[in-house]
Amino acid sequence: MQDSGAAVTTAGEAELNLSRLSVSPETLESELESRGEERRGAREALLRLLLPYNRLVSLPRALGRGFSHLQLLDVSGNALTALGPELLALHGLRTLLAKNNRLGGPGALPKGLAQSPLSRSLQVLNLSGNCFQVVPPSVLELRALQTLSLGGNQLQAIPAEIENLQSLECLYLGGNFIKEIPPELANLPSLTYLVLCDNKIQSVPPQLSQLHSLRSLSLHNNLVTYLPREILNLIHLEELSLRGNPLVVRFVRDLTYDPPTLLELAARTIKIRNISYTPCDLPRNLLRYLSLASNCPNPKCGGVYFDCCVRQIKFVDFCGKYRLPLMHYLCSPACSSPCSSTSHSSTSQSDTDSEDEAGVAAHRMQKVLLG
Repeated sequence: MQDSGAAVTTAGEAELNLSRLSVSPETLESELESRGEERRGAREALLRLLLPYNRLVSLPRALGRGFSHLQLLDVSGNALTALGPELLALHGLRTLLAKNNRLGGPGALPKGLAQSPLSRSLQVLNLSGNCFQVVPPSVLELRALQTLSLGGNQLQAIPAEIENLQSLECLYLGGNFIKEIPPELANLPSLTYLVLCDNKIQSVPPQLSQLHSLRSLSLHNNLVTYLPREILNLIHLEELSLRGNPLVVRFVRDLTYDPPTLLELAARTIKIRNISYTPCDLPRNLLRYLSLASNCPNPKCGGVYFDCCVRQIKFVDFCGKYRLPLMHYLCSPACSSPCSSTSHSSTSQSDTDSEDEAGVAAHRMQKVLLG
């Protein structure tokens, strides 16, 4: 970035750097007008325009004239409360950096954005450090987006429509007030980096295991007490950041267990004792219920459960150093857990069981950041 008041052109005139100019917005507007006039007859189009830290309160009107080939626009660090219709004239824009402004109110983004050519060209959008309380609906229609940054705003939730962004590879939502992760987030097939740190998230939906392209998951400084065991299915995950979360075993002791119903007790007895029967031997509701049985994950148990189960935390050793708390389900409180749920210092047998189950995942997890 330039600290002087001089404009700088680089890379064969393809970039114009007007950063940190100590001039009035009117003077900057005039400078852009003249530059736009120059570009109209130039052989090489201007591809990158840098306008950060210029105390702009609105986009320069000159953007709508002479900058149609622009691919990158940086207006970060200004005082913008809205990105005006001038933005829609940049038909080939691929990267828009507008972080650290005052965007977030009604009309922060131009009307017609979702129907403009930008919905097909824009690949990188950075709106971090603004005042958005919701993800703008028009952003969720930018189908070509590969990177979306909305960190450091005032977001309360992630909309289910986030699944519209099928090309998304990097989603940065750290530093907001998000409490839940919608399962629809799992419908992003190309998502590689997911940053949800510094929010108020309490749990992780098991559907995230469907993010088979995910390499980095940042959940530090939230309220997460456990992770679903399905997270072991993230076969490409290399980094999982969990520091600053209440990952405590005491959580297990607070869980309640409701006794099985008579229907479930009957179904369990039939399944466990392998009692033979014909459809004429049992009531219809019991016949239907028997098809809903789930096997207890404890290999030493062999039991089944239906609606009634015990949730417990199991610590799985991913990389020989970190023990990651995963939620699993047992058929009853009397069932012996494969891993101790009351202490990090489990028995040697439970350590062996834990390592056996996580053996496949151990070599895949490069970093598990708990501290």
